[in-house]
Amino acid sequence: MPLPLYLLAVAVFAMGTSEFMLAGLVPDIAASLNVSVGAAGLLTSAFAAGMIVGAPLMAALARRWPARASLLSFVLVFAVAHVVGALTTSFTILLITRVLAALANAGFLAVALSTAATLVAPDQRGRALAVLLSGTTVATIAGVPGGALLGTLLSWRSTFWAIALLCLPAALGVVKGIPARAGRTPQGTSAGSSLRHEIAQLAMPRLLLVMLLGALVNAATFATFTFLAPIVTDTAGLGELWVSVVLVLFGVGSFVGVTLAGRLSDQHPGIVIAVGGPLLMLGWVALAALAAQPAALLLLVFVQGALSFALGSTLITRVLYEAASAPTMGGSYATAALNIGAAGGPVVAAATLRANAGDLGPVWVSGLLVAVALLIALPLRRFIAPRLGQTIR
Repeated sequence: MPLPLYLLAVAVFAMGTSEFMLAGLVPDIAASLNVSVGAAGLLTSAFAAGMIVGAPLMAALARRWPARASLLSFVLVFAVAHVVGALTTSFTILLITRVLAALANAGFLAVALSTAATLVAPDQRGRALAVLLSGTTVATIAGVPGGALLGTLLSWRSTFWAIALLCLPAALGVVKGIPARAGRTPQGTSAGSSLRHEIAQLAMPRLLLVMLLGALVNAATFATFTFLAPIVTDTAGLGELWVSVVLVLFGVGSFVGVTLAGRLSDQHPGIVIAVGGPLLMLGWVALAALAAQPAALLLLVFVQGALSFALGSTLITRVLYEAASAPTMGGSYATAALNIGAAGGPVVAAATLRANAGDLGPVWVSGLLVAVALLIALPLRRFIAPRLGQTIR
């Protein structure tokens, strides 16, 4: 894979760390800014909403800009938002910076996904996506636990400063790795597509279907991931330090899953869906049944991380293939699908907690969401994942 892909993954790592890091910082932020924990939790919702809205909005805004200029602008805005967030004493301003950071994150990821398709052969988009998403998975392995530790040792503001500093090598990587005149039109597609034409691609049944499936699988992933801590401490009876261990295991599993799927999703997406989907659903059921056993919990968290990201990244790769006629907006469709799931899954899971379903309610939600995805996907597997030659335009 080309070096620029790995440089883009550095920025995705910084942004992924920022997206997930608040899970361990909300109580400290609430105390520091004199707001309730519930109010501080709105910072996470604001970021997710910004990602969903920002993906198509920012991609449309930057569609005529050179890729390097777009990516660099988004990285710098992201860094500035974190500097302001680290300095402010106003919760309102911090909330605004989270929305701005999310818009920049969404724009960067949308453009990066489209740009990645121009850096590889038409039949290697899955592997290119795997490299980019490795930045997110490494963020769950090292960035999020590291941010939580930094916040504990110093303060939540130090974590914001660390994210801003991480943006510097990311910006340098964009400048050095992306050619000044690099475009965002993959091989085999038209460079003259109008915005209206690209948006019209959303009426294509196959594109909508893979976006829906990607959102459902990602919703299942984050329904449980968001509420792993009480499962570790209350259900399994492990100490609080084990929460970081479990998060790291999930992250390692997700890295393995993305890497393996990257080698299969281009040529054999149907196999990944047909095999990985049922295994993922059974894994959530097993986790709900065996979570009280620490050894089983640790093993299943790793396995579910691998299966979730293998299946999820394969479906998002299908979005990029099906959106090939939308070369500048296709990345935003993939980004939106990912983040609709990331925002919606925890909301549904939280409803089970309010309904007194217990700490394992989110896990059952994950299993149900994957089951719904399978009921849709398996009968239509050949429609969703035809032979490669049928989808390259």
